[in-house]
Amino acid sequence: MALPINIQDILNGILKGDITYISKAITLIESKKKEHQLLAQQLLSKLSVPQQPTIRIGITGIPGAGKSTFIESLGGLLVEQGQRVAVLTVDPSSTLNKGSVLGDKTRMEKLAAHPNAYIRTSPSSGYLGGVGECTKDIISICEAAGFNYIIIETVGVGQSEVMVHDLTDIFLLLQIAGAGDDLQGIKRGVMEMADAIIITKTDGQNIQLAKKTKQDINSVLHLFQAHDNGWIVPVLNCSSINNVGIIDILESIHKFINHVKLNDFFDKKRKLQNEKWLQQWINHALIEELKSQLNLQQHIQQLASNSETSQAQLYQAILKFKNSIKITLK
Repeated sequence: MALPINIQDILNGILKGDITYISKAITLIESKKKEHQLLAQQLLSKLSVPQQPTIRIGITGIPGAGKSTFIESLGGLLVEQGQRVAVLTVDPSSTLNKGSVLGDKTRMEKLAAHPNAYIRTSPSSGYLGGVGECTKDIISICEAAGFNYIIIETVGVGQSEVMVHDLTDIFLLLQIAGAGDDLQGIKRGVMEMADAIIITKTDGQNIQLAKKTKQDINSVLHLFQAHDNGWIVPVLNCSSINNVGIIDILESIHKFINHVKLNDFFDKKRKLQNEKWLQQWINHALIEELKSQLNLQQHIQQLASNSETSQAQLYQAILKFKNSIKITLK
């Protein structure tokens, strides 16, 4: 028989920075059980605003860009400086058991072992956007626990870049040298969101190619619309394995944060992010309530049973379902 969950004990553990209680809180938040969701909301409502300022860093990049190695190198530098770092990664979910497929913790063993670091890998559980459904809440947990740097790595699919950009203060795009002729390997939309572009794996025989890629990216950045905050996006080279260029990148992060704080864009962005998150939470809550009221799974099975009938009949079934929603809302 499972012991009852004591919210106050978990809250006290979080405020002490106890990893065990932080993990318990996140597990509670990620649970799909209704009783756990109610307890999670109670816990989140009791969290205090962090006393020390936090910096949320979003990191994205094409497959093979070395995101995990870069995060371990950057995180390692931060913890050496006495900072507390939480790394939140979201892995694709297994279609069989809904668990994480990759498990980034196994790829950041050195950082994971440091007492000032915490790495949490969560399954996406089919949630669109490349971040977990509860990532925003997990950020709040980590900040309340005293972690002043929160690093979020995208899963690298769909709208992941947009979602992570909407959760962080600074957004880093990791790029490898020679990713497509004439920069075809870089998505324009992602480059426009980036606050800094990092050319990774600038080592060995790759050094000259990486420098050429930096020149190519700089040559096209001026074609993009300038950032509203007045920031000029830097392009930096680094070798995560050799820890070359990581200090320069950290300095650039701090320059950006100071820049947006001076012109009030830091607070404006966080306020806008909170508004977006609230809207997403409301939409999600409404959908979940409709699902429970309408016995949605039964409707889906009924619609699927007509999959071999004519398209007109399918549309008639969908229209009937829409009408049932309207009746429920009345």
